[in-house]
Amino acid sequence: MTGEIKTDTILMREDTTLPEGVQFESEPYSKGWRSVKNLDASALDRRITKAGWTFFYMAGEFKVSAFGSDREKTTGRAVRRIFAHLKSEKFNCLQIIQVAAKRFLGIPYVTVSANARHIQESVFLFKGTRLPEGDRAKLAAA
Repeated sequence: MTGEIKTDTILMREDTTLPEGVQFESEPYSKGWRSVKNLDASALDRRITKAGWTFFYMAGEFKVSAFGSDREKTTGRAVRRIFAHLKSEKFNCLQIIQVAAKRFLGIPYVTVSANARHIQESVFLFKGTRLPEGDRAKLAAA
């Protein structure tokens, strides 16, 4: 893992499709994920919206804690746990809301809070993505 994770850091899946002409610096963070450099969520949203695409904000936050004395490594463990939650979802971005280093009975730990985000061309979430067979069957029956 590289790069410091702090409030308003945007992490993006490496295979995320971006609008033509939207460019920004990023660096590898973890396997399959990149950290967006020099842009916060608002600035990235403006660039994506200007290109006619949508940067969705998903309500409900992920909040994960990890114990350890090395703040950067402990933060990385907490972020990887959030990635594990996102694997079952289709979201391609993550916005870090808060990183808090604390102690419990003298033992250091870090709590990371984040929101799922998603970049796509349509204004309808996941429009154009193919639903799994089971989901299509449920919709057809309704």
